[in-house]
Amino acid sequence: MAEAVRIGVVGAGLGGTAAAGLLQRAGFDVTLYEQAPSFSRLGAGIQFGPNVMKIMRRLGLEQKIEEASCHPDYWFSRNWDDGAYLSRIPLNAQHDRYAATYITIHRGDVHEIMIGAVDPARIRFGKKLVDLEETAAGVVLSFEDGSTDTVDIVVGADGLNSRVREKLLGVEDPLFTGWVGHRAIIPASKLSGLDVEPCVKWWSEDRHMMAYFLDKDRSEFYFVTGEPAESWPRGVAWVPSTRDEMQASFKGYHPLVQAYIEAADTITKWPLFTRHPLPLWHRGRVVLLGDACHPMKPHMAQGAAMAIEDAAMLTRCLSELGTADLGGTFEAYRTHRIERASRVQQVSNANTWLRADEDPFWVYGYDIYGVDLRG
Repeated sequence: MAEAVRIGVVGAGLGGTAAAGLLQRAGFDVTLYEQAPSFSRLGAGIQFGPNVMKIMRRLGLEQKIEEASCHPDYWFSRNWDDGAYLSRIPLNAQHDRYAATYITIHRGDVHEIMIGAVDPARIRFGKKLVDLEETAAGVVLSFEDGSTDTVDIVVGADGLNSRVREKLLGVEDPLFTGWVGHRAIIPASKLSGLDVEPCVKWWSEDRHMMAYFLDKDRSEFYFVTGEPAESWPRGVAWVPSTRDEMQASFKGYHPLVQAYIEAADTITKWPLFTRHPLPLWHRGRVVLLGDACHPMKPHMAQGAAMAIEDAAMLTRCLSELGTADLGGTFEAYRTHRIERASRVQQVSNANTWLRADEDPFWVYGYDIYGVDLRG
């Protein structure tokens, strides 16, 4: 019986939270461990394509997320200086084709909604994993606060710097991609009178800016950039930046881009890291998902989507293939995920997604619940 299997999900990001909610609904005894002391509205903007919203439907969250988010009809790509349109990709303009909505939202807002799908009694905040050990009784998790817990299965959803991954494969620094990103959230009122499109990416040869609204009322506007950089200081998660630095980096860009920058009061700069493809995604009773096993540049807006798809596929495999042969079940999960996750990783790293007119159906039209697990 599923409820007899104790599953510990390490990391309450979007992938881990989705895994906990889906596994709980499948009847497993789930505990979600998060190192932060409490939930907070972290992050900035995020996009969920129809491929993700179909999973949110299974969590009973689709309507709530739709009610909180912006629904762009198109993705526009525009030339950096003259604003000429490079592509015009239908999103919600082809809602029936994709069978779900494309949404843009603040990561913290959608995370809060998703946390609501997990039994609060099963969420443990302030639990920073320091060690894990497989024993005859299960996997013993040891936390920084001195506490321990024992589960039958561990899901490592603890991101780029995953401690679970380190326990499987050893300590290895992530690789700096040579790219950084500026981010800012702007009150939309500061852009009043401008022809602001709800989802647009501005491109030049060596950098770009993605910009979109974060809520249904279109009261918050967000931009994130991709820019080349020679290096990044080790151990630094992000640094404050300035309008002057951004104006220098985007000199000559279209007046709308200049207006976005001018309207931003608080700007931060973040490094983009990756890892080499991992030789394994699971060992024994331990399995990885999301950035813990396939981190990628954010240039397709599909990093969190791949983690959430992982969570859904892992839940399906554990539910439909069972837990008697965990190695076989985990390998089925990896087999059904690695080709798609690797393809998205490659396209994200190339930074060509939707720059020219193309059909994104292979990404957005995908329905993880239509995959034949035994095929």
